Amino acid sequence: MIEYLRKRFTGKSIVLLGFGREGQASYSRLREAFPGKRLTIADASEAIRDNPLIAHDDAVALITGPGYLEQLQGFDAIFRSPGIPVWQLLQDQNHPGGRIRRDQITSQTEIFLECFAGRVIGVTGTKGKSTTASLIHHILKTAGKDALLAGNIGSPVFHIADLVGPETIVVFELSSHQLEFITVAPHISVLLNLFQEHLDAYESYGQYQQAKVNVTRYQQEEDFLVYNMDDALVSGHVQPFCSHRRCYPFSVAGETGPGSFLRDGWACFSNGRDTVPVWQIHQDRFLRGEHNLKNILAAISVAMIHGIDPESVSDAVATFKGLEHRLEYVGEFGKIHFYNDSIATIPEACMEAVRAIPKVDTLVAGGFDRGIEYDDLASFLGKSGIRNIILAGEAGRRIGGLLEKFGNPDQKLFYINRFDDFREIAFRETLPGHACLLSPAAASYDEFRNFEERGRRFRDLVTH
Repeated sequence: MIEYLRKRFTGKSIVLLGFGREGQASYSRLREAFPGKRLTIADASEAIRDNPLIAHDDAVALITGPGYLEQLQGFDAIFRSPGIPVWQLLQDQNHPGGRIRRDQITSQTEIFLECFAGRVIGVTGTKGKSTTASLIHHILKTAGKDALLAGNIGSPVFHIADLVGPETIVVFELSSHQLEFITVAPHISVLLNLFQEHLDAYESYGQYQQAKVNVTRYQQEEDFLVYNMDDALVSGHVQPFCSHRRCYPFSVAGETGPGSFLRDGWACFSNGRDTVPVWQIHQDRFLRGEHNLKNILAAISVAMIHGIDPESVSDAVATFKGLEHRLEYVGEFGKIHFYNDSIATIPEACMEAVRAIPKVDTLVAGGFDRGIEYDDLASFLGKSGIRNIILAGEAGRRIGGLLEKFGNPDQKLFYINRFDDFREIAFRETLPGHACLLSPAAASYDEFRNFEERGRRFRDLVTH
């Protein structure tokens, strides 16, 4: 990696755009490659000036504050951290900073793929990518493979570059932000689904979809694409590429040719010639719900492509307990079963959680409003049989407004000003023996830094 960075960037001026977790990892790796090279860091936050990582580096220049995007056009390479908005800079000649070129933009993701694409399993989708990436990693490790987990669910890839050996397989969870400017793709790409998400960061839903599709757009003929045949958007986007790479769709609705599907209570895999049963479906499995069946099918396809025997795959699926904050059983308190699904930040994830958890009597939903559509969620909840819906934040108020239109007389709506206020209502209103589910269908950053902090707060409040 170090030699590649030297070859790629010697003689070029570099700016690190964003100095969060990934930006700091990029700085450390670049400083290792270029001990005395001048590096510029651009970030909206003035607080980065006090970051101890760069406190004694005289070769660092800083651009901070509201105008941090207006001084980028003069650099040869812009190391962009995920989520930093640069679309306007690419398109608008009259922007105060001037237009930048696409070939100036790079990232950790792109550099890592340039070095190691042939060893990477890239997993993306609006929902389920953390679970699926973690499950794939668990299957590989159970089978004795040298496997690393990276991305949003693991370490920044620059942190693990030195651990990548000749036999290493890297499972890389990829967000739309990491994918939107790449020009090289993983050897095995997994595209799980497409729903409305992160619309506050994109000019349109279509632009978000195109960023996700980059996971396969730049694959070669010897590469593999595992995709959700049941998702019409996914299937439509990938069809133009399927003649130029090896495609393995998965489906819970019908049998595929090559790929994974359900038959007679088994998750099966076909290589296009032979079909083998891999995992017998259990109703009491750790990964509940139909959405997790799809995640399991995707993971099975990846494992079988890697030549792992069905028995090892089955053992790994049976022992994988899922992720923190995703349909996580907190426990029984006051004769009420509490479930933490804080990672559910879109309506579809909330609906899947309600279907998966038995006897949901109280739902805690809402949070930061990113402008996504809630009509289908409100219609679903109005018919769900849930008696109590506790609604937080601007998103909660908008969901509640839609629910009020349905006028379900058996449903109580509780609007709360602070997330913590859910506790008293949940313990008072939830029927004994039934469940209270946190599945917000909204982002957390009106009150919390991230969904993990929200999930931990939920657990703390119900257990104490």
